[in-house]
Amino acid sequence: MNAERKRIRLFLSGDVMTGRGIDQILPHPGEARLHEAFVKDARYYVHLAERHSGPIPRGVDCEYIWGDALAELDNLAPDLRIVNLETAVTTSDDHWRVKAVHYRMNPANVDCLTAARLDCCVVANNHVLDWGYAGLEETLTTLRQAGIAAAGAGRTLAEAQRPAILRPSTEGRVLVFAAGSPTRGVPRSWAAEADRPGVHVFDETAPGVAEHFRTLIETFRRPDDLVIVSLHWGPNWGYDVPEEQRRLAHELIDHCGVALVHGHSSHHVKGFEVYRRRLILYGCGDLLTDYEGIGGHEEYRGDLGLMYFPTLDADTGELVELTMRPTQMQRLRLRFASTTDGEWLAAVLNREMIGAAGRVVVQADGRLAFTWE
Repeated sequence: MNAERKRIRLFLSGDVMTGRGIDQILPHPGEARLHEAFVKDARYYVHLAERHSGPIPRGVDCEYIWGDALAELDNLAPDLRIVNLETAVTTSDDHWRVKAVHYRMNPANVDCLTAARLDCCVVANNHVLDWGYAGLEETLTTLRQAGIAAAGAGRTLAEAQRPAILRPSTEGRVLVFAAGSPTRGVPRSWAAEADRPGVHVFDETAPGVAEHFRTLIETFRRPDDLVIVSLHWGPNWGYDVPEEQRRLAHELIDHCGVALVHGHSSHHVKGFEVYRRRLILYGCGDLLTDYEGIGGHEEYRGDLGLMYFPTLDADTGELVELTMRPTQMQRLRLRFASTTDGEWLAAVLNREMIGAAGRVVVQADGRLAFTWE
């Protein structure tokens, strides 16, 4: 095997929500009408952010929302970039009526995703079907046309369960399997079927779920592939990691040969674990959203996020290095978090770390580094 493939660096994040208020400041704002109980216009979320942080320009270029994050991506140059896309990308107005909140970005603004040169958007979450089956279809089509792989939802069950097959600049393949859980509000009625579009739905509390993933992985994996399993699970708030999540993550590594478990849905950063030298991210937190100025749960600092840059041994999937960049949303734009906020995040990670296998330290450049034996 080519020596250059011995290590692979990834960029991973939790929720990237470019709909609603974010969509309204982009070059092609879509329909602003909402069906929420109290907010009927997406532009209200822009006004909330302005009240909190100051004036926000309209008609911004598609790089604006990423702010400092683009320079960080250029500096660390990950081989692959993978996020959870927490919105439908559609002009459909067929909202899912029993849901209280619906996220939607105009497909004409898809350049805000290509601006970050994303390789894969996980779409197995509780918002991809907010605007019906037509909205899901348009989301998948728009991502494909933009050259971005999607994982976790599809026009059939087979497509929803199929991994995104990524080919980094080095040799080999990375397979991304994705699924969403009812514990994070993914309706069971959204589950894809043989002849019906939908989400790859799983339940971490059900027996046999690890065997389900093992069967899928063995169907697609070649001997030199690295496998990532990306799971949308658990509540929005709280640091607790349920036993069933830990059990499933361990089984994915022990019995399915998974290199990394990418968990998300929490609106704040949660603890992580290095198990048998494989990284388990139980909750990556939000990265890019329009939640700025919304009150409640301030103790969790949902305005702060992390850009995760794990480096893996390309032969074994073992974690070689983990660097993280603290970020903050301000004026609907990512910026590097302050040193004080970075120290706060490091303290949270050290306090909530599963297994106490190492320590997160703040580096002189503001990044966080995980050190372990």
